[in-house]
Amino acid sequence: MAVRVFGLPKSTCTSRVLLVLEELGVEYELVPVNFAAGEHKQHPYLERNPFGQLPAFQDGDLSLFESRVITRYLVRKYGKDSGLLKETAPEEAAAVDQWMEVETAQFNPAICAIVFQIVILPIIFGGTTDEKVVEAQLDKLGKVLDVYEARLSKSKYLAGESYTLADIHHISYIHYFLTATPHASFFDSRPHVKAWWEAISSRPAIAKITAGLSFK
Repeated sequence: MAVRVFGLPKSTCTSRVLLVLEELGVEYELVPVNFAAGEHKQHPYLERNPFGQLPAFQDGDLSLFESRVITRYLVRKYGKDSGLLKETAPEEAAAVDQWMEVETAQFNPAICAIVFQIVILPIIFGGTTDEKVVEAQLDKLGKVLDVYEARLSKSKYLAGESYTLADIHHISYIHYFLTATPHASFFDSRPHVKAWWEAISSRPAIAKITAGLSFK
């Protein structure tokens, strides 16, 4: 029986889970959630994710929410030999954990706010972009990317010389940032960051899922 993901292909958090499923070659069913009708804020969806957010996940009798928790679970159950968490070596696993934490605490808040202001707010909610918010968050993102540039000048990927979950967790928001905002220069002007993005985004599993990342 295939695992089930309740969400939408264009959702960054849903796609984060789908990216890992594709990388691991795990059979899955994507169950669409009617976001426009507010299905995610109603029962029975709230029984799957009590916070009313996308996605929710089911594998047999196990139900999970929070995309980063789901991706870790998937690697531990279906991808022990994938190297995506490097759990056979504590030092290497710590590097993966460290950069996943950086993505969550440093990278995601800034890029998420930018994508929301430029892409989601006007297209989905009919609002107006607050350029002051964008400017402030671009400044924060630039500082984070400077740290990434320094890191990636020493290793091909964030957690070392091999591709891991730390890299995958960045993909959805970077895709939107580069394809739907006018600020691609933030990546292009940092050669090691640019090379890293080209390496991870060109993987077949990644290209398949990012093709569905669009609000148009």
